[in-house]
Amino acid sequence: MTPIRFADDGQHVLVTGATGFIGQELVRALLDDGHTVTVLSRDPGRALSTFDGRVTAIGSMASLPGDHRVDVIVNLAGARILGARWSERRKEALLQSRVGTTRSLVEWIARSTRKPALLLNGSAIGYYGVQRQGDDTPLSENSPPQPVFMSLLCQAWEAEAAKAADHGVRVACMRFGLVLGHQGALPMMLLPFKLGLGGRTGTGRQWLSWIHIRDLLRGMAHLWPRGKADEDDADNASPAAVHAYNFVAPGAIHQAAFASAVARVLHRPALLPAPAWPLRMALGEQSDLVLEGQRVVPTALTASGFVFDYPDIRTALASLCAPRPSVDRVG
Repeated sequence: MTPIRFADDGQHVLVTGATGFIGQELVRALLDDGHTVTVLSRDPGRALSTFDGRVTAIGSMASLPGDHRVDVIVNLAGARILGARWSERRKEALLQSRVGTTRSLVEWIARSTRKPALLLNGSAIGYYGVQRQGDDTPLSENSPPQPVFMSLLCQAWEAEAAKAADHGVRVACMRFGLVLGHQGALPMMLLPFKLGLGGRTGTGRQWLSWIHIRDLLRGMAHLWPRGKADEDDADNASPAAVHAYNFVAPGAIHQAAFASAVARVLHRPALLPAPAWPLRMALGEQSDLVLEGQRVVPTALTASGFVFDYPDIRTALASLCAPRPSVDRVG
């Protein structure tokens, strides 16, 4: 598979959340493209081991000198959203794992002597809150947020990242949909189908907005700084631009259609629906992420000229369910 090109010259990139699913794929793609990577991790030793010693690992931004060269920051840090119920304590932990880390990045940018050109900040389509079934309105980057926890979390995360613009750093908030790859949520989603126990979840009428991991990485590369103009902007103390981008494929589908596509690709049945009530009992408010969904469109990415390699779900699933070549590590 053709390597992803982020820039023509070697750049210095700081990545948080590097040992997660997306972070691992990003760091390996950056290293393969010839860039120098520093990772911020709560466990620097684990990070070094994960990338075979090919990165520099730090445990806090306080240990990074203000004159250290960083051209781009990619902020993917954050505790796992899906899991135990969202108690008040867990909500606070989810918030601090995102806002706290982002604040430390902005504080480092403020004292750095050579500002990065770009902060690519993770976020999620949960920004748009809950889109009830039967509402087929496409949600673009200009669609409003809602006063529900997932939306409030994304709003706070993006607001903290936007402060980097006060120091002349361009900020791009990446609102991720469901990321399909060989890690992450997809393997667990495929397992019931592989066992012949798959089917729709809930009514199946909820929208599912997704993106192939390779298109996600290509989308980041598409937003990468290009040439001297970006460098000059980063050195300028005047406020820079802040933009949001929906990182989703143009082919959002209903969950039942997703289940059918998985069944076709795996040559398995999709006859056993998973009822909604056990999920609601187990997850509470969090179950809306699975049972309601959002119909999100990549308006800003496509307007900027980005072309998806995997715009439809069946092609995306087929690429991920095929045997993996030994040299293919993306996805």
